[in-house]
Amino acid sequence: MYTPKEPDLRQATKRPEAALRSRSHGGSLLDLVSDDSDDFNRAEYARTSAETARTAFLPGRQQETIAEQINTRPTPAPVKGQIMGHLAALRAIGPDDVFQWLKDGLRWIVGATVLCLAAALVYALTAQPRYTVYTDLVIDPANLQVVNDDVFGSNPLRDSQLLEVESKLRILTSRNVLTRVIDTMKLTDDTEFVKPDIFAAIKQLFSSTPEDETARGKMLTAMRALAERVEARREERSFVVSLGVYTDDPQKSVTLSDAIVSAFETEIFESAAQSAGRVATTLNQRLEELRRNVTDAEAKVEEFKRQKGLQSSNGELVSTQLAAELNTQVLTAQQRYIELETRYKQMQDAISTGRASSASVFASPAMTTLRQDYDAAVLQLNSLTLTYGTRHPRITAANSDLSTLKASITNEAKRIADTALGDMKQAKSTLDALQGKATEQQSTVYMDNDSQVQLRDLERDARAKAALYETHLTRAQQITEQQQINTSNIRVISRAMPPKSRSWPPRTLLLLAAGAFAGIAIGIGLAVLSGMLRVLRQNQPHAG
Repeated sequence: MYTPKEPDLRQATKRPEAALRSRSHGGSLLDLVSDDSDDFNRAEYARTSAETARTAFLPGRQQETIAEQINTRPTPAPVKGQIMGHLAALRAIGPDDVFQWLKDGLRWIVGATVLCLAAALVYALTAQPRYTVYTDLVIDPANLQVVNDDVFGSNPLRDSQLLEVESKLRILTSRNVLTRVIDTMKLTDDTEFVKPDIFAAIKQLFSSTPEDETARGKMLTAMRALAERVEARREERSFVVSLGVYTDDPQKSVTLSDAIVSAFETEIFESAAQSAGRVATTLNQRLEELRRNVTDAEAKVEEFKRQKGLQSSNGELVSTQLAAELNTQVLTAQQRYIELETRYKQMQDAISTGRASSASVFASPAMTTLRQDYDAAVLQLNSLTLTYGTRHPRITAANSDLSTLKASITNEAKRIADTALGDMKQAKSTLDALQGKATEQQSTVYMDNDSQVQLRDLERDARAKAALYETHLTRAQQITEQQQINTSNIRVISRAMPPKSRSWPPRTLLLLAAGAFAGIAIGIGLAVLSGMLRVLRQNQPHAG
């Protein structure tokens, strides 16, 4: 602190020189204000500055006398001299000076402290308390797998999952969710969110604002107030989201937090349902066109069959089936003809060689009777020959009967052979007819096969369109059903609970302590600032 004693002028004179040395050796920026090219008398200025600093705390009369002496001296550079004087005065300030300023400004410190304590006490008594509650949710980016082919695909990449969680976190505090909460809890009628206007009745008399605009204004006011009271953040390296809500009442904070969570879950579900609904609507619109395409393709198939005379049974053309049956009949008729031809040749050979009576190829009831009679006649002839000899009349009669029977057998054999010849000719005629029909049918089959190439192309197109239509139809029905299923995987792991104490303002003791600290700091600042201003004002040179 400066005293009325005369200061050591040698120390004051040395200060500019020290400043010059500090500048040449990298001193402070304040020392750089002086210029090496300036022809200002530094020694004279240092002496003047020292005298000015010395008179800072002298009595008023002495200060005026010294100031007059200083002001009468020439000042080659007024502006730079004034700046250097201020800097020199500031450098001359020491701890004793600051202590003296604090002592002189004690009333500022006490006054500021009292005012800040009073303000803190008034704020503690009048401030509206806030009660904050927290709800923890797990927002799993992987939705519940209800069906294999869900509408929304899942991405296993962690970065993508975090982005999805962040997106849902933004939905948690979005206007859609807050609007649902405002409508559910009727916050437009809550004075905490929509402050009543004491001049509302008067404004209503002179204003013709529609009621819907008034309601919209209340909604916007409640929206802003609610948005200020809601905060959501995601825990680091997790899918856990913490929702913070505060109101003026603890129980209202809990109710509001639960309403926000419920509205958030509803918004997520309805958003997914709307997306699925848009897909289903698009598919249903597409189904009508696909159905027409299928109908047209199938109509082309049937029209082509009718034009080409293509009939099918069990997936196969009738002409092909008929050709196969004719081929089978031709083979059967050819086999029968061969059998009849072989039998007839055997009969002719037996007749020509006289073996008609013993050939097995001749089979008929009359032939059987004749053969029995012929055998009996042969036995009788043999018996008579042994009894009467070869010239007996009875043997002659037996030979005559045997010849008659042999002739009858031969005639019967010829008759059977003629019948077999007729059967063979009939079989030949049938075979020829069947072969002709088979040949004709084969030509038809060839023509149908050529047409069937085009038919298969039309059928493939019809099947493809039908398969596409069925796929879209099935998918549309699945998505329509999925609209009723909530697949979002959001779980509340910590419900909001009424807080034990208010979150704002802090306790009264803390507010008073903060007020006292602020008052002391403000008072000290004012005292120091007042002292510095006095030093600078007293160092201000007067105009000569």
